[in-house]
Amino acid sequence: MIVKEGRRPKIEPFDMSDVERGADGVLRYSSLVDSLVHMFRDAVAAQPDGIALVELGGDRVTYQELWDRSCAVAGGLRAAGVRRGDRVAIHLPNGNDWAYAFFGVQLAGAAAVPVNTRFTDAEVDYVVTDSGAVYVFEPDQPLPTGEPLAVDDLQPTDLAAIFYTSGTTGFPKGAMTTHENFLSNCETCRRVIGVLDDVRLVNLISVPMFHVTGCNSQLLLTMFLGGTTVIMPAFDVQSFLNAIVDERVTMVTSVPAIFWLAMNQPNFADFDISGVRYVTYGGAPMAPEIISKLRESVPHARLGNGFGLTETSSVSTFLPDEYCDSRPETVGFAAPVVELDLSEVDATTGVGELLIRGQNVVSGYWNKPEQTADTFVNHWLKTGDLARVDDDGFVQIVDRKKDMVNRGGENVYCVEVENALVQHPDIFEVAVIGVPDAMMGEKVGAVVVAQPGATPDPAAIRAWARDQIADFKVPQFISLRTEPLPRNPGGKVLKAQLRDSTEWGEQLR
Repeated sequence: MIVKEGRRPKIEPFDMSDVERGADGVLRYSSLVDSLVHMFRDAVAAQPDGIALVELGGDRVTYQELWDRSCAVAGGLRAAGVRRGDRVAIHLPNGNDWAYAFFGVQLAGAAAVPVNTRFTDAEVDYVVTDSGAVYVFEPDQPLPTGEPLAVDDLQPTDLAAIFYTSGTTGFPKGAMTTHENFLSNCETCRRVIGVLDDVRLVNLISVPMFHVTGCNSQLLLTMFLGGTTVIMPAFDVQSFLNAIVDERVTMVTSVPAIFWLAMNQPNFADFDISGVRYVTYGGAPMAPEIISKLRESVPHARLGNGFGLTETSSVSTFLPDEYCDSRPETVGFAAPVVELDLSEVDATTGVGELLIRGQNVVSGYWNKPEQTADTFVNHWLKTGDLARVDDDGFVQIVDRKKDMVNRGGENVYCVEVENALVQHPDIFEVAVIGVPDAMMGEKVGAVVVAQPGATPDPAAIRAWARDQIADFKVPQFISLRTEPLPRNPGGKVLKAQLRDSTEWGEQLR
């Protein structure tokens, strides 16, 4: 399918030292340790008495204590019959126990299967059954314990975890993540965020640890850098702000909506969060007014927008601080070990399906050879995302391949319209979908959730949108919704549900 080398950006903002191309054509960091167990052991040796974990409302744990507890869990798993290479499901909420379980699985030489705690019982059963998990960590049950165990000869290509994706349709697929995948993401995050040696990383996890953001780009990154992970068992905006102050947090990662929510708290001015040095976000572009307010609130922080997938072990591209104000519609540049390409490019728009190759790309889907063969071709991942990549290397995601509006033969990319509309001062969140039309096939519709206290006028929104995007992309139907957009357990908007439930009313002129 693809034989040429992928694109590297004309602008190269990241450290490219120790990046080499392997015999298989894949770029790799040449200086990584072999496994997460080796990374863990090195972190403990460097600072055994340093604080590794803080669970809000719970224990503070040193690196040595984390190692000892995790080794005991590994021994307990072995006593329970778990052998090297077995799969072990982690169906636990955020907390120190989640970390003990994950590292215990690694120390036992097994593969962790993080389970979405928002899944239904049927979905949980599917993940456990499909993965062939021989043991399940369940809430309110004691962690297994036994003679300390640490398997030390794991290799970079050994399976370390299976993360199940949360698609908007169908059953989840398990992305087979190796030790090399995890470690490459840690090194990528270190380089693209620009973490400084003189700033101790105190990283607040407010997102689910069963997702690659919470696990790969926060928990593991913090250990990789010898910092402290502060874990929120459940998200609450006041607890979020208090934790930043009380724990002297230096790095915060979330989605733009959470930052907007935090900064719009009536008592936000009471929280001194100026000690934060890194603010990273993903999942959506950051509106210019939120960027401006963040600049005021955390004046010493570097901002950054990361983009990735479960299949890329988290981060694939990153928009560094220097470009957050000038190119907020993009997700930045390819990570140092990532190459990009586009397939089936539209000659008019320059849009094609985004392809990713790199050390971070997982080895395939567990137990799904046909879908693996369709999605992973010659080391390239077919992402299903439609994107543009300009000559400088900026990547702009415009839509999912299967989620665009065909307006009389003209493709309208929903994400592109959503990115424009969400910058309207009265709009909190928006989803764009196709509205069936006898003549055009589909017309553009937008389901809008207003900012608190705002009463947007659909006609005024449409008039405003004409100045932002091409006329054929401007929604002809706008439905105002008082409730948040419906989302699946992975946070993706359930557009099929919106299509079935939304009443559009009269077409706007």
